[in-house]
Amino acid sequence: MSVTVRVPAKVNVQLAVGGARPDGFHDLANVFLAVGLYDEITVTPADALRVTCSGPDAAQVPLDVTNLAARAALALAARHGLEPAVHVHIAKDIPVAGGMAGGSADGAGALVACDALWGTRASREELLEICAELGSDVPFSLVGGAALGTGRGEQLTVLEVGGTFHWVFAMAGRGLSTPAVFREFDRLNEGVRIAEPVAAQDLLEALAKGDTGTLAAAVSNDLQPAALSLFPELADTLAAGRAAGALAALVSGSGPTTAFLARDASGAQKIAEALLASGTCRSARVAPSPAPGATLVRPGRPRATESGCADRM
Repeated sequence: MSVTVRVPAKVNVQLAVGGARPDGFHDLANVFLAVGLYDEITVTPADALRVTCSGPDAAQVPLDVTNLAARAALALAARHGLEPAVHVHIAKDIPVAGGMAGGSADGAGALVACDALWGTRASREELLEICAELGSDVPFSLVGGAALGTGRGEQLTVLEVGGTFHWVFAMAGRGLSTPAVFREFDRLNEGVRIAEPVAAQDLLEALAKGDTGTLAAAVSNDLQPAALSLFPELADTLAAGRAAGALAALVSGSGPTTAFLARDASGAQKIAEALLASGTCRSARVAPSPAPGATLVRPGRPRATESGCADRM
């Protein structure tokens, strides 16, 4: 039998960053919003743990134990005294190294899928605990919807969302390393007193009311100057999106994907077309939000391909 779980990408509608902590992390006020771009994780019994990947930019995805999907399988197996004998296949649709938590989504998806495959019946609290051990964004990939992440982003408070928001995401020609962006943030803020990060009340109210205009005025990303410092060409993409009618334009998380908030679905499509025509990005995708977190698609028997891997389900 195999199990498939679908997991969403995310956009940070607010990313407030505090100063570096002694452990090297930063305290955050991170308002996550899950969006309708998904990876699908399929797990199948195997002789030993192995990871495969298909889809856009699959060649950039590590297939060893540094992959969060592999680490999730190892962590769950260790807690329950099991051998992590499973084939994890990642069908990618979330941009790789794009600031949209694709790797974190894969970790959460593999965790839920292995729990279902092995019948470990882990509680939601245990799953969230493992997610937090795997990485700061992984708990939100499990939860989905909208949430405020504090601490280093792993301590979640679920937020209400009163409507649908329409986004366009422009993919850059190369990736950005999240640790490198945080290092640049520290360099740019050397000697500066950084305030404690807090969520903006007007932004939280805009989410709850489904008020696109107010949300557009309130979005912010403290990592954006660092991302632009390392990848100056992103400024051209942001300008092209604004010129096409985006109500808000910002770097998504640590970048280099850029996010544009549209008034409605038709406006989002026009912005995406204009971004592609501008030549400032590699591709542009339209997606609504919020989106559900890690969701079991279905259990079933894998269909063998010529390479012996399970098909995407």
